[in-house]
Amino acid sequence: MLTLFLLRHAKSSWEDASLEDFDRPLARRGEEAAPRIGAYMAAQGIEPQLILCSPATRARQTLDLVLPKLAGEASVEFEDNLYLASSSSLLARIRKVRANIQRLMLVGHDPGMHGLAVELAGHGKPEDLHRLATKFPTAGLAVISFRAAQWSEVKPKAGRLDSFTSPRRLS
Repeated sequence: MLTLFLLRHAKSSWEDASLEDFDRPLARRGEEAAPRIGAYMAAQGIEPQLILCSPATRARQTLDLVLPKLAGEASVEFEDNLYLASSSSLLARIRKVRANIQRLMLVGHDPGMHGLAVELAGHGKPEDLHRLATKFPTAGLAVISFRAAQWSEVKPKAGRLDSFTSPRRLS
């Protein structure tokens, strides 16, 4: 069984209008939310083996605040093509993940993350599926499992949405 953890970056700041989108940091709210979702992940026993992260500042900062909460030794790779990637690009990247990886986490951006989660989650609790279809909030986490032997076999609607939460729901 394969498990995919989709983590949207935490709330970013729009204070400095001179910054390029790529360079926007986390807002104070994001700096508080990321460790909270990280603590939730730790309490749930979430241990990704591989983390693929957008190199954008807000995604890196989110990961920096989440990673210390997680057990295990995840390998982290920052990939330029994950910055503002479409859901189809994200799915294509997932399908290339090595066969020895069973627990994969992506840290990225909307609308690609939201589109990917909706595209892959074919089963799960109706209330979670409905909330996911409606919105993928900042620092939101979708956990989707697949009855597949390797990532190249992952198909739309074949995943089970095991959980979907955000820091606001943890308050």
